Amino acid sequence: MKLHVCVVGRLRAGPERDLIGDYLGRFDKTGRALGLGPVRVTEVEDKKGGGPAAEAALLRKALGPGAICVLDERGRTMTSPDFADAVARWRDQGTPEAHFVIGGADGLDPGLRAEADMALSFGAMVWPHMLARVMLAEQLYRAASILAGSPYHRA
Repeated sequence: MKLHVCVVGRLRAGPERDLIGDYLGRFDKTGRALGLGPVRVTEVEDKKGGGPAAEAALLRKALGPGAICVLDERGRTMTSPDFADAVARWRDQGTPEAHFVIGGADGLDPGLRAEADMALSFGAMVWPHMLARVMLAEQLYRAASILAGSPYHRA
């Protein structure tokens, strides 16, 4: 199953980009043997300032068939093993691609959030988009490590 991280905004060179690259590279190596990956990243940008609705339209154009998981503060908090199970369940059900969507500064359009198969929260606090991307990349790698039986995840 392919994975697709679809986000609003452009990530410039810097430590966040380096961390994301590191974790997604690790994911690709670990996930390949598990039938997961590669991870594709798509960045969209609403240059007209149309807010969440315009951003949702751009995000929808980037999404293909498969499961949609939105990152949202109102979403479900999960343990890392539960997240790994969700990814494995999609893979085992024959889902062609799992899309992980991070909205813009004003959050996700309610309509797009309602269309999602899962809403995931990294806690009650709001995180900067760059850090949310890093955290998602790390959790994807952690999920692959859990599914592979690797010692990376210690609980």
